[in-house]
Amino acid sequence: MINVDEEALICDFAETYHIYDYKSLPLGTVGTFACGLRADSRIGMKMSNSKITTDQTLLALIADNTRAIAWLNSKDGAKGINRPKSLLESMIGDMETQDSIMETFNCGQDFDDQWIRLTGGEK
Repeated sequence: MINVDEEALICDFAETYHIYDYKSLPLGTVGTFACGLRADSRIGMKMSNSKITTDQTLLALIADNTRAIAWLNSKDGAKGINRPKSLLESMIGDMETQDSIMETFNCGQDFDDQWIRLTGGEK
């Protein structure tokens, strides 16, 4: 953690434990305190490469789903146009590329048809 972002760790220790000089403590104690930090601590977020907390993610999903339900019940939703943009996606950035989007099929024939469309040939 120290190698990743020592300043974030110092801030977390100060905020959580009121420790301002972690170097004066035994190494085992520092390790114990570091492991006891919340997942949404500065260093925890940095270590997990997260931009937003779990709570923020859940709230954004709730908002997105509420907006999607309202859209589905609108004239635009019936026509499949003007779908609202995802709040979660705007918060975390574009996490998926077109290549990583998963598609499901109802039957093997649907898969075969899509394969032919994508590859321009036979399986």
